[in-house]
Amino acid sequence: MSAPAAPTAAPPLAIALLSVAAFAAAANMRVIDPLLVQLSASFGVTVGEASIAATVFLFANGVFVLVHGPFGDRYGKMPVVAIACVGAAACCLLGAISTSLNMLTLARFLTGVTSSAIIPLAIAWVGDNVSYEKRQATLARFLTGQTLGLMTGAALGGAIGDWLGWRSVFWVLAGIYVMAGVALLAVMRARPEIARRTERSQGSMIGQMFSVLRRPWALTVILVVALEGGVFWGAFTFVGADLHQRFDMGFAAIGLAVAAFGAGGFLYVMVAHHLVRILGERGLCTWGGVGLGIAFAGMALAPVAEVEFAAIVLSGVSFYMLHNTLQTNGTQMAPEARGAGMALFALCLFIGQAIGVPIAAPIVDRWGAPPIFWAAAVFLPLLAFWFSAAITRRSQLSGDTRN
Repeated sequence: MSAPAAPTAAPPLAIALLSVAAFAAAANMRVIDPLLVQLSASFGVTVGEASIAATVFLFANGVFVLVHGPFGDRYGKMPVVAIACVGAAACCLLGAISTSLNMLTLARFLTGVTSSAIIPLAIAWVGDNVSYEKRQATLARFLTGQTLGLMTGAALGGAIGDWLGWRSVFWVLAGIYVMAGVALLAVMRARPEIARRTERSQGSMIGQMFSVLRRPWALTVILVVALEGGVFWGAFTFVGADLHQRFDMGFAAIGLAVAAFGAGGFLYVMVAHHLVRILGERGLCTWGGVGLGIAFAGMALAPVAEVEFAAIVLSGVSFYMLHNTLQTNGTQMAPEARGAGMALFALCLFIGQAIGVPIAAPIVDRWGAPPIFWAAAVFLPLLAFWFSAAITRRSQLSGDTRN
């Protein structure tokens, strides 16, 4: 099915504000991790018991996206993102004033529910408002906020929490959400056309989901993103443990090394418009896979920590080359129901991560991380090559030569 007509460019201010909202949503995923010791002391519980505040956020963030996707298709993606920002801000404020772990856990759950709408619907909105030829470069610009949020979330929580206390972290996040949400509402008032809903989205939320899943290309993209998430994060999660075990690296240095992945992603964002023009989406997919193979092989073979550090940076660049291509294709799975499509995309990425890490964990416990790195070094390039070939076959069948 062909895509609905879309303008060739979206307002730059709208993209920037969506990126700010994505920063807060991404930072929220990891911001509580360094606060667990403070939370345990504040509420008189163990660190393990305090970790429920992190777990419920991730659970809600992964599951409730299924509700927000079709909801955005029906009522307009940009309005739902703006309302989600304001709602997430209110939930962060509830977290800041929590007087018990149970109250904080509820606040974190509700924050996950509201915040989970932001990134998938923002990507779907870009799909509605940016022509396919410019979409990948535009999504890369949007990724700036998400990448910085993932890269700095834990550091932000640790620094602010240590300086001003754990409650201040939630006040800061609430401020970012409010700024993005109110600004988006103002932009929509000035430019009502960017708040329009998808005209062709029909049926119930469940019906929209099934309409996406009935499409072979949608199933292909969803399967690939689930495998990518499971294999990549199943391996990369144990990079810090590997640096500590093999090179006796301190925890502060490990944090810096792991953050280098985000730096690699940010490097990709800075040059994405050139890479899209030079390589096209099939080239980005293929070379992203090659880079991931080299990166994980480098991690497995690294004789010194500096080599593994360089491999981590390469993994960031390469992952976003592949993942940005998947995101772009994800926006085209079901043009008349992009919200539902990107909700399924986000859910399958989450499920892949949730499955990949537990599978890898016992292998790492017994043999260390290098076997997992080698598995990723072999599998991820093959997955990228297969998806690149699938894009080629689809383009040939449709007579599409844009790639």
